[in-house]
Amino acid sequence: MLSIVVPCYNEEETVPLFYQAVEAIRPELGESVEYLFVNDGSKDQTLNELRQLALKDKAVRYLSFSRNFGKEAALYAGLQHAKGSLVVVMDADLQDPPELLPKMVTMLKQGEIDCVGSRRVDRKGEPRIRSFFARRFYRLINRISATEFIDGVRDFRMMTRQMVDAILELSEYNRFSKGLFSWVGFNTTYLDYPNHERVAGKTSWNFWQLLNYSFDGIVNFSETPLNVASIVGAVSCVSAAVALIFIFVRALLFNNSVAGWPSLVCIILFLGGLQLLSLGMIGKYVGKIYLETKNRPQYILKETNDDRH
Repeated sequence: MLSIVVPCYNEEETVPLFYQAVEAIRPELGESVEYLFVNDGSKDQTLNELRQLALKDKAVRYLSFSRNFGKEAALYAGLQHAKGSLVVVMDADLQDPPELLPKMVTMLKQGEIDCVGSRRVDRKGEPRIRSFFARRFYRLINRISATEFIDGVRDFRMMTRQMVDAILELSEYNRFSKGLFSWVGFNTTYLDYPNHERVAGKTSWNFWQLLNYSFDGIVNFSETPLNVASIVGAVSCVSAAVALIFIFVRALLFNNSVAGWPSLVCIILFLGGLQLLSLGMIGKYVGKIYLETKNRPQYILKETNDDRH
């Protein structure tokens, strides 16, 4: 069976269109299919749409959270409850083209690979500022992380049960799925396709949310910021020691006292800024540790038609 995991947040317009699009290519899959929609605390009528679909088609299951826990929690919940030997993760807005599903199934059935991912070959229709920072992010994180991140790769991917089980073993609270999919390894092949815009509705991601999400990815998969903070501190300390020796020798040999209070204040402010920046980096990691030690659940279910609950 193929499990189709679909995180949803305010997707009342796209859910019926997504279902229709997948149903159109369903005969080509050669597999029985289950839909697993995860309602991530939507504020519109998404849950009602899912209820209607579940009444119409027994293959449709849904999970509904008590509030918005974020896409990462929705992905985790979907993978936990998926029953299929093959599992695919898709967005409801049809930016992930369903027509790729038959090819993904065929490639995985050959037994040589464990995952078929998808990669956009362009960012047509996306705001330029977002595209610019996205490319910079991938360049940066690939330089500072041992885990590979491929530019343009989406969460849309089909995986074997073995790979899904491996991902579920990573039960960390602070999740960054793009990194986790890569970190677990397994043989992965990517299908290229042109960018698709949303079929309806508006994205729930704004620039600042994406920026914060990228920071989470860096913190979760790289210790470089901590190393940078240590190096900056060491360089500042050595520079200050050298400057003090120079000033002392100059005053001793030439009786030339140091003038320039404005420059002194600037140096103090500069070093203070470096200290605060370093503390901020360290604080980000400490905050992640703090959240992990609380051992809170990834999500809380409020409603489901899953017969296991």
